This record gives sequence, C-alpha cells and structure tokens, in this order.
Amino acid sequence: MTLQLKVPNMACSACSEAIAKAVKAIDPTATVQADPKTKFVDIETQAAEAAIRTAITTAGYTISA
Repeated sequence: MTLQLKVPNMACSACSEAIAKAVKAIDPTATVQADPKTKFVDIETQAAEAAIRTAITTAGYTISA
C-alpha cells in the first residue's frame, strides 16, 4: 500500500529521518521518502494506515488532511 501524507511541521532532514525511523519501527520493510521542502511523506508499507499515522504523531509530528 502506498500512502502520501502531508506533515506541515516537518522542517528539516532530521525531521524526515525521525519520521522514517518511526514508520520503520512499525514496518521494518517500509520505504519512506520524506521531503521537508514539500512537507510530503511517501510511504510504501504493508502496515495499516492508522498504525503509520499513530507512529508519526507519536513521534511529535502532525498530519494534515
């Protein structure tokens, strides 16, 4: 499953790395492309979308609709 999420408070490469780490804690085989410039995170995962969203928000980031 491919997800594209907008994370407005992702500001730098450290933020994108933290988001990738949070997603990979749920699904170690996930591919995560996080771009601080566009504020979009593209995720290819087998995990449930709700679990991915929870992991990102638990890491301290917001996801806009």
